[in-house]
Amino acid sequence: MARGIERREIFKDDKDRISFLKRLTVILEETQTQCYAWALIPNHLLVRTGATPLSKVMRRLMTGHAVTFNKRHRRSGHLFQNRYKSVVCERDPYLLELVRYIHLNPIRAGQVKDLKELDRYRWSGHSAILGCHKNPLIPVKLNQSNKPGKKNERDRRDQSDESLAEKTVKDVLLHFGDTLRVARQRYRQFVKDGVDQGQRPELQGGGLIRSQSGNKRSLVEMKKEKHERSDRRILGSGEFVSEVLRESGEDLHKRSLTPPSLEDIAVKVGNYFNLPLAVLGSKSRSRNISKARSVFCLLAAKKAGYTQAEIGDYLNLSRIGARNSILRGERILDMCDAVWGKV
Repeated sequence: MARGIERREIFKDDKDRISFLKRLTVILEETQTQCYAWALIPNHLLVRTGATPLSKVMRRLMTGHAVTFNKRHRRSGHLFQNRYKSVVCERDPYLLELVRYIHLNPIRAGQVKDLKELDRYRWSGHSAILGCHKNPLIPVKLNQSNKPGKKNERDRRDQSDESLAEKTVKDVLLHFGDTLRVARQRYRQFVKDGVDQGQRPELQGGGLIRSQSGNKRSLVEMKKEKHERSDRRILGSGEFVSEVLRESGEDLHKRSLTPPSLEDIAVKVGNYFNLPLAVLGSKSRSRNISKARSVFCLLAAKKAGYTQAEIGDYLNLSRIGARNSILRGERILDMCDAVWGKV
């Protein structure tokens, strides 16, 4: 889940939404990340990651969108409100509930008035599952041959292969029926049954109280030995929570699963050097600004794992310029460590 800073819009028009979905499509396919549900109000995604960690997927998505959005609308500074919020979910009991919950967001937000309008709404995955709109997460496959009628074996194989987005929709519909028509009818009825369920706080994050739908009394009456382990970043049974914590090798209460955003790092660097945020991306060669820029680049690359291209886009630097700033940052490691301790 991601929101605009101060709850401002992160999509001003349909061009922004289309740009975001195109970027998401490429990232999902390249990282083999399945997206079961999505809605752009605000930005909600239900994904199953592959070999690429979620933090890298989201970093590419959010940083890329912020840079494109700022250039298009001639603005600078933060776009997203701090880091995105992520909740690890136990698949079996929560998959379909979360698909329904996310796809009903446009109704809860007042963007559409009822399920009939939602069926045709372009900016959530519900209409794509029903087949009312072409799924925007399916990559555009370009014909590699410029000559019509002459397609080599690779072209034919590429066209017959299903994209990950198509397979993901089938994964959802298989829970509802063996034929496409029946599965879509039952899926729509399932979504319809959820229209009157409200905000569903128990699906917005883990924790004991939320897992009981906000019912504190039931927890008070429950014997202590029957309390399951919980974590606000994990949605699932006590056994699942314990397994995730064990596999992560750390207590998620003490450490975040996700790295700080470039905006977070920039703010801390600016505060440390007593500089306004905008000067980091300026062309100034001032010694103090140059030092601050080098600290930012090193922290973003070495501590948070951003690529030189992402850092360069954020600061309006070339990739070589970002690399040189990182190298300069390595000469002042003590200062970098001092700033990182405040991020």
